[in-house]
Order: sequence, then structure tokens, then C-alpha cells
Amino acid sequence: MPRPLWTGSLSFGLVNVPVVLVTATRDQALRFRQLNEKTHRPVEVKRFCSAEDAEVPYEQVAHGYELDDGNLVIVTDEDLETVEPRKTRTVEVDSFVPLADVDPVFFDHPYVLLPIGDSEGTLRAYQLLVEVMQSSERAALGRFVMRTKEYLVLLRARGGRLALTTLLWHDEVRDRSEIAPGGEKPSEALVEQTVNLIEAMGVEWDPTRYEDHYRERLLAVIESKRKGGTVKAPEVEKEPAPTPDLMAALEATLAGMKPGGGGSDGASKRRSSRDELEGLTKQQLQERAAKEDVSGRSKMTKDELVDALS
Repeated sequence: MPRPLWTGSLSFGLVNVPVVLVTATRDQALRFRQLNEKTHRPVEVKRFCSAEDAEVPYEQVAHGYELDDGNLVIVTDEDLETVEPRKTRTVEVDSFVPLADVDPVFFDHPYVLLPIGDSEGTLRAYQLLVEVMQSSERAALGRFVMRTKEYLVLLRARGGRLALTTLLWHDEVRDRSEIAPGGEKPSEALVEQTVNLIEAMGVEWDPTRYEDHYRERLLAVIESKRKGGTVKAPEVEKEPAPTPDLMAALEATLAGMKPGGGGSDGASKRRSSRDELEGLTKQQLQERAAKEDVSGRSKMTKDELVDALS
């Protein structure tokens, strides 16, 4: 079980359920140490005062908020303490909303709330919440404080557990009016053909179908260097040109996906024409190769990927 990040209780109305918060994700990113290029020894970061050219101990580091005119307002630790939220050990639910109404753009970080202990009353109350929220397809909105920050959170049923997701505040999400629209309204024929393509490419959601190709390549580089090998620079790829005739491209793509239409053997609905494949980037080709489970794809050149997919 992941290390608990927070313990407290989930509260709505007069119901209180002791819970523990754990993260629902794990960081798989590869970490590097910063080294001196010549000595290969670790590099240390020190804080220096730009005026005195002297190192500043951490306890003497102050906070300054820069104004538009460049001046700084000094804010002390005591000043910051005055605005810290009221410290509580409760996720306070104040309302319920239809889950489908919540725009995923507001989702920030996912966690899981688990009941504490094996008390029959606690487990019964926890499972009751899971069942009711799942059957009603509603989500709970509330707030809680972790460390020194207050979070707006959404709770929903997921896999027999209560999932807690921190949310962005409304003013952290750009209003759609601030983002320029993308071109003119397409014709009905283009819309219909694109819908046909989307339906033809439709699959059941399975996250295991998708791999982190960058991480795979980086691990391969590290392994090669560990064995004393050299790393070959990747081929410089040209950006694909804009499609001059959308309708023709959609029709060709659909034809290539029909049995017998996209290759000499016609064995796969996902096989595409060679011309279309050659217009894709290597990254796009690797993503398609992952969907078709092409063996050895991570080490293939762009031409080899085109050959394997065509």
C-alpha cells in the first residue's frame, strides 16, 4: 500500500468516516544527477546574495513579491502564517453534482480515500458512500487542508473505492473566449466522413495498450551506455505537410482501414496506405506500431516502421 499522505475523516451532514489519503499515481520518470562535465562529480546548488556576493543561509532567505513596476513587497514567515487556512483533519463535503457535468479540465491530481481500521461501522459507512455515489452517478464537492494549503476536491466512486481528485479553482482555467477559434465551420460532408473515420478507429478504453515510448528509448540509451556502447543520433524528421485535400485524405484513410483495402494481405483493419504512413512522424509511427503490437518497434528506424505497418 502506498505511504499515507494525510489522515482524518470524511464528513457530510452528521456522518463522519475515518479515512486515510494515498496517491493514486506513481512517478515513473527517470531522474538524473547534475554532474560536472569534466570531473563527473555531483554539482551543489548554493544561494548567493547578488549585492554582497556571499552565500545566504536558508534561515535568512526571505520572501519578496514582485510588483508590476519591479518593486518588491517583503513578506515574512509571520505574515504568511496569518493567511494559512484553518487546520482541520476533515474532508468537508458541502454538495453533490452530476459527475458528467464536471469538465475534466478542472481535474488536478488523483488520490484515493481508504477507510481506517476494521470497525464494522466505519466500513459500512464507507461502502454505503461508494454504492450510493456509484448508483446515482454523482460526485461530491468539498474542501480539505493538507499541509498548509486548502484544496477544492471532487470525490467519486471508482473501482469500489472513493477517489479524491483535487480541482483547479475556476480562475485557474482559461475562459474559452480567451482562446481563438480554429478556422471556419466545416462542411456537413467533411463532418460525416470524419465521424465515419472516428467510428472505424473506435476501440474499448484499455490503458495498457499505450506505452511511454520516450521512457523506453531513454532506458535503452542508459543500458547501451552502461555496456560501454555509443548512441546513434536520431534521424532528422521533416514535419508533415498540411493536408491539401481533407476529403481525399479521409476517404483514402477509410479505404485503407477496410479489410482488403490497405495492404496486399488485407489482414488488418488498421493497416494504412504507405503514402499515408510516410507522411507521419516517427513518433506517430511508433504509436501506431504500439497499437498493433509490432515487435521490436522501439529500435526501428522510420523506414522500418513504415515497412512493418504497411
